[in-house]
Amino acid sequence: MKTFTYERAKSAAAAAKAAASNPNAKFIAGGTNLLDLMKLQIETPTHLIDVNGLGLDKIELTNQGGLRVGALVRNTDLAADRTVRRDYGLLSRAILAGASGQLRNKATTAGNLLQRTRCPYFYDTNQPCNKRQPGSGCSAIGGATRSLAVIGTSDACIATYPSDMAIAMRALDADVETVNESGHTRSIPIADFHRLPGDTPHIETVLEPGELITAVTLPPPIGGKQIYRKVRDRASYAFALISIGAVIQPDGTGRVAVGGVAHKPWRVEKAEAELPKGARATTNILMADAHPTEQNRFKVDLVERTLGAVITEARG
Repeated sequence: MKTFTYERAKSAAAAAKAAASNPNAKFIAGGTNLLDLMKLQIETPTHLIDVNGLGLDKIELTNQGGLRVGALVRNTDLAADRTVRRDYGLLSRAILAGASGQLRNKATTAGNLLQRTRCPYFYDTNQPCNKRQPGSGCSAIGGATRSLAVIGTSDACIATYPSDMAIAMRALDADVETVNESGHTRSIPIADFHRLPGDTPHIETVLEPGELITAVTLPPPIGGKQIYRKVRDRASYAFALISIGAVIQPDGTGRVAVGGVAHKPWRVEKAEAELPKGARATTNILMADAHPTEQNRFKVDLVERTLGAVITEARG
């Protein structure tokens, strides 16, 4: 691990200002992803800004009848919250499907959204990777691609986004609240928060330099049968080959977000109009632009079969 300096931020705006003034600075809270990457020298920040003392660890009802989740709420606490379990069951189930209990005790809401890919070539510093070293190339293209993306890819990157929690957030239409170095705040729809790779796969979100996530807000509960189904190579502590986060209403309409297939949570709203017709009709639109490799072509069929199981479960 490289040498770095450290400070404890006294306010959200101060943290954002400190990060904006130092392009080699990183925020740290739970550190469940960042510290691993630092040990491998994939991330090499020269300065860490500890945001744990900013009081961003509350779950509160909003005036609009939704829920505001502080950026530093631990995954364990979010999944166990009574209101989340009652009104946003999809979110609770998605969180519990990811990582171990020990990691959930440390991992934060904001940190979960900012997880970096688990592409094996990203983690192998002997291999070129545009996400790790822009312009060096993508070793995954033409390599081992079974676990990698099938849609929304580019010639620069075919990595997948790993978060389970974000798949639920996308299906629930969450917004991400932030503050910048000037103290100005903004609210970013989660649909716009993560970027597709294009020519700049190392730029993973729309956050500006130094911009700090302060909360995630959920709209009022939408009811319905809320299901998170994750398909993986082993039963626990594995990232998704594919996952489905769905909210299905009694009339068969609903929402569907897919994980394990793209560089961001994958949702195509026009595909959801086909849900009453079944999984095949929905998947035909949801995955219409897929460009799988020979090794991961199965993922497209797996999305259809898993969505079919979710629809069947929702219908009881």
